[in-house]
Amino acid sequence: MTILYTFALLFLQIKIRMKNTALTHIHEALGAKMVPFAGYNMPVQYEGVNIEHETVRKGVGVFDVSHMGEFLVEGERALELIQKVTSNDAAKLEVGDAQYSCFPNDSNGIVDDLICYRVKEHTYLLVVNASNIDKDWDWITKHNENIGADLRNISDQYSLLAIQGPKAIEAMQSLTSIDLADIPFYKFKVADFAGVPYAIISATGYTGSGGFEIYVKNEEVESVWNKVFEAGKDWGIKPIGLAARDTLRLEMGYCLYGNDIDDTTSPIEAGLGWITKFTKDFINSDNLLAQKKNGVSRKLVAFEMNEKGIPRSGYNIVNQEGVLVGKVTSGTMSPSLKKGIGMGYVTIDESKIDNQLYIQVRNKNIPATIVRLPFYKEK
Repeated sequence: MTILYTFALLFLQIKIRMKNTALTHIHEALGAKMVPFAGYNMPVQYEGVNIEHETVRKGVGVFDVSHMGEFLVEGERALELIQKVTSNDAAKLEVGDAQYSCFPNDSNGIVDDLICYRVKEHTYLLVVNASNIDKDWDWITKHNENIGADLRNISDQYSLLAIQGPKAIEAMQSLTSIDLADIPFYKFKVADFAGVPYAIISATGYTGSGGFEIYVKNEEVESVWNKVFEAGKDWGIKPIGLAARDTLRLEMGYCLYGNDIDDTTSPIEAGLGWITKFTKDFINSDNLLAQKKNGVSRKLVAFEMNEKGIPRSGYNIVNQEGVLVGKVTSGTMSPSLKKGIGMGYVTIDESKIDNQLYIQVRNKNIPATIVRLPFYKEK
């Protein structure tokens, strides 16, 4: 009884510490399986991963990703701060542009990856991962001490819906006065949406199937959610959990912080050289430039399993001689491809496309082939 009581008390304490989004009660009413994720009580699935995955690939689905963090960077020195702490070149952004970037740390790793929106002339919105909100805030405020940009952490005030899938435009068009088809990839507009006069409507999807992200205030999001599902009912719209979000992003080869990138992985190793611009000085830029010029000892690669088997994070990767050459960082059974797929860091000598390696699954070496991303390609 003592052990059971202890576990029950621990579970209760964890549940009490979990944050809820403004839509948690709706997810629970819909029968979602709720799990702790990044400090939040989040829906991991409703009907099942494969069904939800297919809904987004072929139709339209809605993710509640309100756990993500949002920082406002404002003032005449806002760009100076962003240029210092991020790897990409934010000077290229026009109002209405979004940019994928990362916060490099001082030791060739990544504090976090993020999306930077240029909202107005001297106003930027940084969207960061939920698990890193406090760490990112401390990092950016530390480096702002000698710059003096105006910073606001508005993470607890805003909600975020990701409406994803090839039918998203036609399903949602009735909810706004703007033409959703006129928002290109990595652009956004501030416009009316579902009765909210000023919502951010962006096209930076994490699923590879098109769609939009809608930023509104917490007190507005339940009404928006209801109107979204009413508008989308003729298109078979469904709520989608985080498990399908993970399979969808992995099929596209998008990195997940904490798995494929972290404080110990450099953007050069991770194949993120395209967001690491040496046209400016930023934190640790000299060392990262040296990596780019001199090469790295390991590289993030994508692979497909050649036989039955599901790769999982942490599994060993060995070469044809059985020598350990890397570790799996992300892996799953692809709902679209019907085979095991994954990503992982391997030594540079073993990183060539079409090279055959082996994933150790339950002490059995299962062959896999390194492939080009994305795994999923629309027909």
